[in-house]
Amino acid sequence: MDGQGKRRLKTFARKKEADAFEATAKVEVRKGVHVADSASIIVSEAGKLWVTSGESAGLERSTINQRKSHLKNHINPLIGSVLLSKLTVPAIRDFEDQLRQQNRSSAMIRKILTSLGSILSDANEPGLAARNAVRDIRGGRKGKERRSERRMKKRLEVRIDIPSREEIKALVVGLDGDWRPFLITIIFTGMRSSEIRGLRWQDVDFKNEEIMVRQRVDEFGEIGPPKSESGIRSIPIPPIVVNCLKELKLKQGKGTDIIFHNDDNEPVNHSSAIRRGLIPAMIKAGIVIDSGKIASNGDPVMKAKYTGLHSLRHFYASWLINRKEDGGLGLPPKMVQERMGHASIIMTMDVYGHLFPGDDSGDKLANAANALLN
Repeated sequence: MDGQGKRRLKTFARKKEADAFEATAKVEVRKGVHVADSASIIVSEAGKLWVTSGESAGLERSTINQRKSHLKNHINPLIGSVLLSKLTVPAIRDFEDQLRQQNRSSAMIRKILTSLGSILSDANEPGLAARNAVRDIRGGRKGKERRSERRMKKRLEVRIDIPSREEIKALVVGLDGDWRPFLITIIFTGMRSSEIRGLRWQDVDFKNEEIMVRQRVDEFGEIGPPKSESGIRSIPIPPIVVNCLKELKLKQGKGTDIIFHNDDNEPVNHSSAIRRGLIPAMIKAGIVIDSGKIASNGDPVMKAKYTGLHSLRHFYASWLINRKEDGGLGLPPKMVQERMGHASIIMTMDVYGHLFPGDDSGDKLANAANALLN
């Protein structure tokens, strides 16, 4: 009898297999988590319900598209026909191995497993799944394995992922034209692309020299609130940003709401900001690397070193963290979290923790050793 008092029948080729199933099933029934195979559904069907529940909950279109992509390209081809009741820890491990064999990156595998875990959690509520094996795996991982995972995450490096102080100086000096206010604002506020593209004049307080982040524009041009409450924040701005925005406001005149817009008064497109704004500015400032191509005159063809607006956000974080004597603000982690709009201090420290200066300089170590021994 299952947890709802319904009689279930399952047959086996060997008594040994039947005994093993009975032992497990009785425990699951007592815990109220047993789901018979006949009452379960396959992964692909559960995935459809997961997408539908996300749409009903009003999740962003980009999030829904990611769910559909994970299902179509990664989950359904490998385990789409498997019953949820069959998704045990060994089955999840096997799925993980198959993803590796198909050359999925470690980062992508983590994202896919997160989606699968979300599917199982969603199926648990109506009783279509007995347990969440993905959660069991993650909860049971040993400390050594978790530390190994953390080490696999690439640290952001200055001059590789984060523009250096000298590179930013060269970029700012060379900025002119319509994209100057846009890029200057990102450099000195660290706003996300979606946030700066949704910035309105009413969100800029020239008197108190600060910007309020109250809304964002997603990749489809739809305006909405920040993804989390921590995204709603106030960011102090230096005089260079104030002056740039004042000049832009005088140039635009009245009748505009969104600050950075196209000719149709629609928020500027993310790819356009990169293609027409960031990349040409990088090349003009000489912040380039070898593209690996050769021009007709035999010279190497150079390309922009940083091709994502997020690199400027990374610089802003490093500027907040760096010591004052190194040209930074020397802010503590909690203030960095608030300025960046991170949901938790854990996120801030996971991404930027290695940039915070330590207190173990040579002089301090020498003084501490002398104080201990003398």
